[in-house]
Amino acid sequence: MKVVATTRQLHGTGASRRLRHSGRTPGIVYGGTAKPVAIELDHNALWHALRVEAFHSSILDLEIDGKAEKVLLRDTQMHPYRQLVLHVDFQRVDAAEKIHVRVPLHFLHQDASPAVKLQGAIVSHVVTDIEVSCLPKDLPEFIEVDLSKLSVEHAVHLSDIPLPAGVTVIGHGDNPTIVVASVKGGASTDDAPGAAAEGGAEAGKPAG
Repeated sequence: MKVVATTRQLHGTGASRRLRHSGRTPGIVYGGTAKPVAIELDHNALWHALRVEAFHSSILDLEIDGKAEKVLLRDTQMHPYRQLVLHVDFQRVDAAEKIHVRVPLHFLHQDASPAVKLQGAIVSHVVTDIEVSCLPKDLPEFIEVDLSKLSVEHAVHLSDIPLPAGVTVIGHGDNPTIVVASVKGGASTDDAPGAAAEGGAEAGKPAG
């Protein structure tokens, strides 16, 4: 994705406030061997970009005064109640150095899983993104989690998710749970509709 910015000449609280009133957002680019550079961006374009998932987990082409460089979005400061981006931080990336990035998980085939289709379970996404380490060229926009075989008796753990080549997971402890399925009302698998029907039939039989 491409982001267009210009060098910001004025600094300080007052200058930033005036910048925001003019429809611009202050920001900074740091990292690598170059010095940090103060920038400004069009607020509306930035606001819409922030609503795109890939903007948060992809290598971005940041063009500053016509010169492009590869960066990652690292931080955004939002107004507490207005739809206003107060400040944005980008970090330069080196093609030869590994980066740490939080990557979203995309859950596939949930409705077709035995847990939902056969047992009417509620599927809970315990973890929705994971932090990975990789070279910039190997960074995935997202990682897919196949739930087609999920049943109430089983959960999906981090070790169950195949990772793209060159990508490793960091900072997630000892194989955490990613997805769990539970029968509505907290019932166990023995209380599934089929089991309940059998129980009712047994209860209706005369004592012998």
